[in-house]
Amino acid sequence: MQPGDRVRVDRGDVTNEGVLLPSTTRDHLVVKLDGGYNVGIDREAADVEVLESGARDVDETGDAAGEVSEITFDEDLPTVALISTGGTIASTVDYRTGAVTARFDAEDVLRAVPDLAGRANYRGRVVANILSENMEPGIWQDLGRAVREEVEAGADGVVVMHGTDTMQYSASALAFTLDVPVPVVFTGSQRSADRPSSDNVMNAVCAVEAAKADHAETLVCMHAGPSDDACALHRGTRVRKNHTSRRDAFETVGAEPLGIVDYEVATESGADGDVAEDAIAWNREPAPRGGDGTGDGPAIAADLESDVELAKFTPGMDPAAWDYLEGKAGVVIEGTGLGHVHTDLIPRIENLVEDGTVVVMTSQCLEGRVCDRVYDTGRDLLEAGVIEAGDTLPGTAKVKLMWALANADDPAGVMRRDLAGELTEESRPWR
Repeated sequence: MQPGDRVRVDRGDVTNEGVLLPSTTRDHLVVKLDGGYNVGIDREAADVEVLESGARDVDETGDAAGEVSEITFDEDLPTVALISTGGTIASTVDYRTGAVTARFDAEDVLRAVPDLAGRANYRGRVVANILSENMEPGIWQDLGRAVREEVEAGADGVVVMHGTDTMQYSASALAFTLDVPVPVVFTGSQRSADRPSSDNVMNAVCAVEAAKADHAETLVCMHAGPSDDACALHRGTRVRKNHTSRRDAFETVGAEPLGIVDYEVATESGADGDVAEDAIAWNREPAPRGGDGTGDGPAIAADLESDVELAKFTPGMDPAAWDYLEGKAGVVIEGTGLGHVHTDLIPRIENLVEDGTVVVMTSQCLEGRVCDRVYDTGRDLLEAGVIEAGDTLPGTAKVKLMWALANADDPAGVMRRDLAGELTEESRPWR
């Protein structure tokens, strides 16, 4: 019994049939089922029958031999830096538990997505190898420095492989801390590569095409709909993950996505290294490229004040829950409607401001802007020193306040001003 053999595995009343793959442990068999899923099976509990020897040639990673394209350098192609932070797009399955674990580095991503070959020259770099719930501000700073170094070394664009759960925070962090003249495109995968419905290939291909295009935005590139036909390009400061598992989980709040990548056109026209310009339809004019990354290099203001909290107000919450906010450098409140909290909390907020805490108000509503001048509660909050954040998303506002406290002489003024497309002058319905 060797990897590549077609086998039937009986475990009591359960029978699995498929191709035997190399195993990551001595105690488990790994079988690729006909439907495309991989299954891990306890060797001791399995009765294995070989149906066909050498039914499929596989390499030590479990990929079909010959399907992995060698990554070569071509001076006629643009250079795209692939920076990995972990997440499902750069993950493998732990067959002892069935859980998805972040393990791959950037080169593994290239091997896992052979469709990327011929589109660009690639440089792989690992900044972190974590699940996105373990993301921290210090890693945002490391990521910003890594992007700057890649651009200074001549990268024409950057693709950041990231877990989807906190990708919107990281994209906001780079939008505020980094000013680069080339595209920085975040992408990820809602479903791991061993699943037939995985979105990793299309997201990666569309992200590379977006990284080669003529703009200098910080974007999130993910499925635009449930089908494998297009990816949406969301501005990093206006995007939100709105579904736990759908492939089109990400949405631009309050507007259409900045652009749409047609996957079929990108596949047909981008594999020779050219930018598939016809593949990207921009809904709004993106920021243009600003140079080739040489000279003095891109600007970076990577300092972040980590002592900032995002507090969500809910009806009936214990006022004592706000005790932990005392002494914080900054607090972003996710209030109700136009930006309100229970009136009993206003004296606590006033004390925070008097003690030097910068307090910013956002809304729990998915669309619209904070306006604390309509009702008495809002006017009292303004009188207490609360800063309105307009239609800035709560998570984005937290990251922005972390940046403002560390880099601006007037953080309150910065929070009222648009820096990276996070704040619009007025909200306008687009549907």
